[in-house]
Amino acid sequence: MFKRYRSCLFLLGLLSALAGCDRTPALVQQESFVFGTRVEILVAGVPEAQARAAAAGVLQEFDRLHRTYHAWQPSELSAVNEALAAGRSIRVGPEMRAFIREAQALARLGGYRFDPGIGHLVKLWGFHSDEFKPRLPDPAALAAWRSKPASIAQLRIEGDRLSSSNPLVALDFGGYLKGVALDLAAARLRQQGIHDALINIGGNVMALGNKYGKPWKVGIQHPRQPGPLATLELRDGEAIGTSGDYQRYFELDGRRYSHLLDPASGAPAEHTQAVTVLLPPGPKAGTLSDALSKPIFIAGPGHWQEAARQVGVNQVLRVDTDGRIQVSRALRARLTFLGKPPALEEVP
Repeated sequence: MFKRYRSCLFLLGLLSALAGCDRTPALVQQESFVFGTRVEILVAGVPEAQARAAAAGVLQEFDRLHRTYHAWQPSELSAVNEALAAGRSIRVGPEMRAFIREAQALARLGGYRFDPGIGHLVKLWGFHSDEFKPRLPDPAALAAWRSKPASIAQLRIEGDRLSSSNPLVALDFGGYLKGVALDLAAARLRQQGIHDALINIGGNVMALGNKYGKPWKVGIQHPRQPGPLATLELRDGEAIGTSGDYQRYFELDGRRYSHLLDPASGAPAEHTQAVTVLLPPGPKAGTLSDALSKPIFIAGPGHWQEAARQVGVNQVLRVDTDGRIQVSRALRARLTFLGKPPALEEVP
């Protein structure tokens, strides 16, 4: 998803260049597979032992979040969903209460196009699995959900207890937790004395500082071709997030059905291939980069710009179902497109 670091070139006879390269700490890379995707942390500017210890701590935190908030394997979150389905209230801890309140606020901000309370709908479409079968939901079950659609707005927190007015509410933080993890990772790395790093969680990326005096360069994945559509230099504290129909999907009778479900229709949004948003530095840049690409994606043609304004995002790239590119003027100035320059529409 991003351009890898290239080590210093060792040119024969240029001993000064060789010595300079020796004095520069090597770029440290740590990888894992968490949140159902590839995770990578690059650290620059500190000794390797310090970098690896800090990155390992971050990856352990990612694993904890993944295990605690897994939507369909046994976890604290699945226990919550079981209680809600049975019409019972359940005691939840401070972290989960904070996540639910924050997710409720973000869902409200986006007009509930992004709604982590539709976990039951996600399951009906077969996306509560690591492998997706090319099969449509049972029509009767889908009609039942549509007759009483669930939303995270239907959750109530009273003290330390959580309850719902609708037993079909089921939490799924898949469209939110990777962004939360970016913010937690950035805070933890800074606490460990790491000020230059790049954190990549399946294409949700945050930059800290720079890479030996140069900006971190990342790629925006092409939704239908291998490799990046464009590259972008990230500044300190910026975060970029992409929602696309090309990672979690199945095809049936020539149609693509992705995990990006429209709560209003109860079906996948089919008018968009990808939406990328760039968020400025801030304490919640990672969270916002993950969550706010969803309502823009779901809004679709004729409405996505309004949705972007509604959530306060002015740096957006959208690829529609036919591969046409629309990009906001603020983001266009930051992008370098690769290969043949694409036909694109620049918007305010």
